[in-house]
Amino acid sequence: MYDPLVDAYPNEKQTNPDSYWKAISGPGPEDDGHLEGEVDADVVVIGGGYTGLSAALSLARDHDMKPVVLEARSSAWGCSGRNGSFARISGGRVPIATLIETYGQDVARGYFGEMRAALGTVRQLIAEGNIDCDVQPDGVYKVAAFAAHASGLEREATLYNGTFGYPARFVPPGELKNAHQGAEAFGALYFPDGFAMNPLKLARGVHVMARAHGAAIHTNSPVIGWQSEGGVHRLVTPTGTVRTRKVVVATNGYTSSKLHPRLSARVLPVHSQIIVTQPMTSEQIAASLPSGNCMFDTRSLLFYYRRLPDGRMLFGGRSAIAGSDAENPKHRQYLANAMIRKFPALEGIGIDYWWGGWVAVSRNSLPFVYRVPGLSEVFWGGGYGGSGVSFSLHVGTKLALMAAGKPFDTQASFLTREPTRYPLPPLLRFGQRIAYRWLQSKDKRQASAK
Repeated sequence: MYDPLVDAYPNEKQTNPDSYWKAISGPGPEDDGHLEGEVDADVVVIGGGYTGLSAALSLARDHDMKPVVLEARSSAWGCSGRNGSFARISGGRVPIATLIETYGQDVARGYFGEMRAALGTVRQLIAEGNIDCDVQPDGVYKVAAFAAHASGLEREATLYNGTFGYPARFVPPGELKNAHQGAEAFGALYFPDGFAMNPLKLARGVHVMARAHGAAIHTNSPVIGWQSEGGVHRLVTPTGTVRTRKVVVATNGYTSSKLHPRLSARVLPVHSQIIVTQPMTSEQIAASLPSGNCMFDTRSLLFYYRRLPDGRMLFGGRSAIAGSDAENPKHRQYLANAMIRKFPALEGIGIDYWWGGWVAVSRNSLPFVYRVPGLSEVFWGGGYGGSGVSFSLHVGTKLALMAAGKPFDTQASFLTREPTRYPLPPLLRFGQRIAYRWLQSKDKRQASAK
């Protein structure tokens, strides 16, 4: 499988993931095919996922520009078309208490405002584009996987209520059983805002909107060369070249370390995998997830899951580290074992789908959207840490704003800073293996604590 730390770019030999979303979503929308010949553009967007498609739509619709999107494979080929499907008030991987402690209440409030606005961006796109993406009712649960985590969620609810004026609430174990049966559920933090949908259909809907407003979306057109001179960027693909003065980079977890030296080692691609079961019986549903809401737990290496509209269980988490190992069946079994541990009633159920993809984690575990220093009119957004369905679409609009020459004013000052490089890039995978072992050991200790 394509590995951003190893491969220069994903080429046409990289097949589409055999995902549940692909199986139920039908054929993809029309695009503009390979980039052919020499082309000039107002602005080039590298990457055709949520961030890039949102940026292209906003550039064309809101700023009267003619963007050219260069997508290495098919539209939404990366995590935008293969994720866990949760649109919620989220972005990055920093606990809210740590965010307040590190950046202060004003910055934390500004960031929370951006996250709420991001969810609103998703709702607005779905409504404006009349996107049929199987939207489910609102409601998100952060579930205490261990008894010791319940008090932390109660404190977190107090922070949301007091600092942000947001009506999150702690759900005690007895009440949680109406939504979440099985084991490893010692209460939960409930968010009334946030919903699940078909993520591939959502991305395809934004794709259609962007083209309708004049954006060109070239698929199977990876950037294999990037030269800059005199404020002009020359982006080379296998079949063509485009010249532009403005570039938006929207590759997130699929950002190759070889795309441009200025961008390398600023995100760590982390592999996330998902299984989807065969349809559950009514008895299995009642004994696992009576609710169809979004669920994720409090483990250091968390799991996320939900009941799908056709009665299947979607269950995801982290396991593989390198792309060369991603298709090892042990990772599929790891997820299946974790699912059965949570929901013993699903013992023996068949697994019909298994796939994975890359999310991006920055060194501070927070997103970024900034003008790249040292490069003329280049803008980059990403680093969502696996929580980017809503925030990525929001960032796309901010990248478009900046590329159009307008400021992105935000109280969340860290968002517009250049992310710090990871040290010793050749050793990143080694360090990640050590980190995973330590986090798994931490989870085991907490599971056995009284």
